Amino acid sequence: MAEEVKNKKPKTTKSGSATQVQSLSRALLLLERLAASDMGMSLTEVAASLGLAPSTAHRLLNSLRSHDFVDVDETQGLWSIGVNAFSIGNAYLKKRDVIAQSRPFMKRLVAETGETSNLAILEQDRVVYVGQVESPQTMRMVVSLGSSSPLHASGVGKALLSVIPSKEAMALIRQTELTAFTEHTITRYEQFEQELGRIHQQGYSLDDEEQFEGLRCIAANIYNEYGEAVAAISISGPAVRVKRERLPQLSTLVMDAAREVTHAIGGKPPKA
Repeated sequence: MAEEVKNKKPKTTKSGSATQVQSLSRALLLLERLAASDMGMSLTEVAASLGLAPSTAHRLLNSLRSHDFVDVDETQGLWSIGVNAFSIGNAYLKKRDVIAQSRPFMKRLVAETGETSNLAILEQDRVVYVGQVESPQTMRMVVSLGSSSPLHASGVGKALLSVIPSKEAMALIRQTELTAFTEHTITRYEQFEQELGRIHQQGYSLDDEEQFEGLRCIAANIYNEYGEAVAAISISGPAVRVKRERLPQLSTLVMDAAREVTHAIGGKPPKA
C-alpha cells in the first residue's frame, strides 16, 4: 500500500537558506547600483556590474519590479529605482529630522542641568530658535519658537559661526555689526575673531551675559553627514545657577548631547 502523506511541509535545507540569502544580497546590491545611476541601467549593465548572467539579473529585476522597487523604461530598456524604494528611503529622512531627533537629548539636558535647552539654526544673518524644552525652575530662560537672536551675542550664534571659514564669518559679522547689548558683549572685530577660534578649538561656545545681564548660555554644534553644522543645541539659565565653577561640567554635558544627536541623524563632526 502506498504511504499516505498529509500536510507535510517542505523542509528548508541549509543550501536552500543560503540561496535565499544570496538572492537577497544580490537584490540589495542591485538596488545600490541602480540608485547610483543617474540615467538608469540596461540589463547588460546591471548583469555586468553584479557579475551575473543576464538571465539571472533579469529574474532579480522582475522580482523587484513586481514590488515596485525598480521600474523600467520599455522604450529605452533602462532600469531605475522604483517608487517603493523611494518610500523606504524617505522613511530614513524622517529619522534624520534634527528637531525630532534632538528632543530626547534636550529633555535629558534639562534633567541633568535644571536649565532650559534650546535648538537653533543659522538663517542668513541671524539664528532662529526651532526647538525648546523648558526648565522646571520658576526663574528660567524662555524664547518663542521662530524668534531670533544676534549671531555675535548668543551661544548658539557663536557656535554656528565658529565652523564657518573665518573670512566668511567675519564678513557676515561686519554686515550685522557688533551691537553692544550689555557691558559684556564683544564689540571689537579682532577680539570676536579670536573668540570664534577659541570656540572652534574647545568645541563649545559661551554667551557670558553678552545678550542679557544675568543670563549665561552654553552651546555646541550638531553636524550632518558632510561635517556641516546644521543646528546648535544649548542650555541657558541665570548666572546665579550657571556659575563659572560649573562651566566645565555643563559644557561637557552639552557637547555630549550634540555629539549624540549628530550620531542619531547619521552625521559626523568635521575633520580637525
